[in-house]
Amino acid sequence: MHEPAKILIADDDQHIRRILEFLLDEAGYRVVTASNGQEAISQVVAERPDLVLLDVMMPHLDGFAVLEHIRQLRGLQRLPVIMLTARGESVARVRGFRGGANDYVSKPFDQEELLARVANMLETVQAQREANPLTGLPGNHAIEREMARRLREGGPFAAMYLDIDRFKRFNDHYGYARGDLAIELVADTIGNVVDGIGSPDDFIGHVGGDDFLVLCDSGQADAIAGAIVEAFERDSEGLHDPEDLARGYLEISTRTGERVHAPLITLTVALITDVPRRYNHPVAVSDALAELKRHGKQQPGSVVVKERRAPDASTEMISLDDPGQSQDT
Repeated sequence: MHEPAKILIADDDQHIRRILEFLLDEAGYRVVTASNGQEAISQVVAERPDLVLLDVMMPHLDGFAVLEHIRQLRGLQRLPVIMLTARGESVARVRGFRGGANDYVSKPFDQEELLARVANMLETVQAQREANPLTGLPGNHAIEREMARRLREGGPFAAMYLDIDRFKRFNDHYGYARGDLAIELVADTIGNVVDGIGSPDDFIGHVGGDDFLVLCDSGQADAIAGAIVEAFERDSEGLHDPEDLARGYLEISTRTGERVHAPLITLTVALITDVPRRYNHPVAVSDALAELKRHGKQQPGSVVVKERRAPDASTEMISLDDPGQSQDT
């Protein structure tokens, strides 16, 4: 279980500090305080807080100077800072934003608004830390939390795991820049399809590399998976050199100098519908999706591999090249 977030309150007004300390402590946060700018910098270095509530007007160093110093500290440049200022001080707000402040709260402050801004800021920062740097999508920790939440709530949903086939050879042949384009293409394709035919509650995560996970409504899962595969097959052609696309394979040199033919990249989608009826833990879902993916990668072309009934039941292969046919395994 994660520790509560630690918040530094930096304000020279003892009354304000006590009010803020009480509010944040009641909300479940860990709280440290500073009564002037120099002390605030020392506390940032010593305590490594998750967020700073920083008053603009303080002795020794004002809030702007403290903010400037924080933005120069190694490893703390992205520490979220909410500045406290008198209502209507627009000049101070602009100066603070230019100096790297993340948000403002006006004094006298509304207690519910302040707590909401603190919670939103911490949530945003956490999401940014967990996001994949290439696609901006939530990473593994966020994926695990979302999967666990949906299983805990028990409502029906589908899980699909998406993976580019033969990505390593593609990446080695064309280089990392082209490989990144392929990964971004999958991310964009998933996003466009989910936005177009999915629902606002659908979740898209980037497991890492060329692997993605989608959690969506079971009733829409087949349509989403099929549309993703079709769009990828169409748009991924532009990732290959024209001569490779024309002959339908890559010519790759092995370490011994032998020239071998490697198929072009395709996409495998492993799909499980009505997940809570079949599984009760994220690891079990991940294992089942991994097994389905292995089945799919043995097939030519892009495929959707669907588990049809219970965890021990057969799976169904749906090939893009012949969507009317299925193969039991």
